[in-house]
Amino acid sequence: MLPTRPSRWFLPLLQLGLAVLVAWLACAGPAAAAVQVLDEAAITVSPATSPPAVPGPVQQLPDLWQQGPDMQVRWYRLTLPPADGDQPLALYVERACTRLQVFVDGRQFWRTGTASACPGPLLLPLPLAGQTEPLVLDLRVEGSPLPHVASRAQAGGLSALRVGPQAELAPLAARATALQVQLPHAFAVSLLLTGGFVFLLGWRHREQSHLAYFGALCVGWALVEVPRWWQALGAGVAVLEFLHGVMLALVTLAAVQFLLREARWRSRSVSRALALQSVLMPVTLVAAGPARLHMLSALWLTLFALEIAAAAAFHLHLRRRMQGRWPGLAAFALASVGAALVVQLAGRYAPLPPAWLHVTALVAPLALLLVALRLVRQHGRALQASEATRVNLEARIRDATAEIERNFRQLTELRVEQVTEKERKRIAADLHDDLGAKLLTIVHTSEDPRISTLAREALEEMRLSVRGLTGKPVPLANALGDWRAELMSRLSQSGIEAEWESPDDLPQTLSARAYVQTTRILRESTSNIIKHSGATRCSFTCGIADGDLQLVIQDNGDGIPMELDGRLDRGHGMTSMKQRAKQMQGQCLVESGPGYGTVIRLTLPLDRATQTTP
Repeated sequence: MLPTRPSRWFLPLLQLGLAVLVAWLACAGPAAAAVQVLDEAAITVSPATSPPAVPGPVQQLPDLWQQGPDMQVRWYRLTLPPADGDQPLALYVERACTRLQVFVDGRQFWRTGTASACPGPLLLPLPLAGQTEPLVLDLRVEGSPLPHVASRAQAGGLSALRVGPQAELAPLAARATALQVQLPHAFAVSLLLTGGFVFLLGWRHREQSHLAYFGALCVGWALVEVPRWWQALGAGVAVLEFLHGVMLALVTLAAVQFLLREARWRSRSVSRALALQSVLMPVTLVAAGPARLHMLSALWLTLFALEIAAAAAFHLHLRRRMQGRWPGLAAFALASVGAALVVQLAGRYAPLPPAWLHVTALVAPLALLLVALRLVRQHGRALQASEATRVNLEARIRDATAEIERNFRQLTELRVEQVTEKERKRIAADLHDDLGAKLLTIVHTSEDPRISTLAREALEEMRLSVRGLTGKPVPLANALGDWRAELMSRLSQSGIEAEWESPDDLPQTLSARAYVQTTRILRESTSNIIKHSGATRCSFTCGIADGDLQLVIQDNGDGIPMELDGRLDRGHGMTSMKQRAKQMQGQCLVESGPGYGTVIRLTLPLDRATQTTP
């Protein structure tokens, strides 16, 4: 049963599918009934440009040049059998390194290849349909022997040849071309593009330097694995093989650094050692000379393989320590790539079946492509998470800024309130000490009763204002007592019978501002009753209902005249009474009718009134 997470089985299944496909491409062949294999040839070493008159000894094919001077030429002479029927014939050459010329009966009819890279599989049409006599086939191959190249794949030589109907050889050539040329080139181009993109991501985000190293690894691997790209330099085999070795050193540096940094481990000593190694390798290749290129490349490649294997093992160890378990996908990918690289490394210095080399050559680039896609996906998710974190942080900063501004406003208001309170107390003290003393003097010394009465009223109003300025809360029971004493006294002095009804036990308090405003409303109401109502009786009813203080003042006077109907707010102080009640979040309602008296209903929320500041 497959794991539920696609990332756990996608890479293994894809690699397995590729291996099966490539194995089919490598093993499948045409129906060989009419195809003849030519595995013997007379070999002559000669730099001549035309077929030799006397061929050399007959040897077995394939032939790999094991020794000799750099850039030698060998001639291979074979005998083509007579054509069978009228079908077009073709010559299939699986490998000819590095430059190939084909002669039939001494006449050249095909020339291909360069002196810097081996061409892929070749299918050469032979204009021999209907030929009844055997023909002489000469092949001129120009290349370098094994000691002068870094890999057996680039050494001079010729494989066994196949001759037969073109229709039967074409599928074999197509499969071999797809396996040895087209697929490697497609993977290489993909690695170049993907690696360049990943390198730019790592270069732009320096905190993710492992992306830059992986991008360099992909680009370097693509350049190493496609020798035909080096033909554009127009240099000789020795120069190109030297550059090939330098690229391998850089690829090793990128691979080791990626494995270490992707596991979040850095070391300056390792970085310096890898950089020194990248410089030391080309120096040793130059010092040893072209004749020892193959031997030194073998030693360096073995060292590179051991370094990458050690870095991979250390990478898995670090990942296991961070995650608490073995990273199965990473272990499988590294093991697959490692096995493929071992086969490729062995194929550079020992004869292995070509199918093995062609199949394993595709495993590493495929694994690199898949890892690149995974890294890009992880980077995208990291960017999304970073963007979400940034948005969240901005929201939190906005909230914190708003909270700071709100606290600052509250502190400012508190400071203003404190300054205002201090100033109120100062004004209250001045009023009490200066104006109060003078008014009291007038009350006791004035001989004019009217002046004395006005001074006493002014003194009472001043004391009320001073109480409002001091800001001390007033117990509701005390407030009701003060109002009862004052209002009953005023009404009795005016000859109006007064009644007062209120609860006895009232634990609530009134703010100084509420006390002052309510006192003025009651005074204004009493003044209106005395001056305008013509009443003989007045009642005051106080009570608490739903957290509100309710005061009802009712007289038996004449009521409000008809001419003032609809204009109650324009006279008798009604406007100031209602405005004062509104300032305390309460209301003042007036009910009256001619001959029915007047009822004033004052409702004051105690919970708000106790918080009201003067």
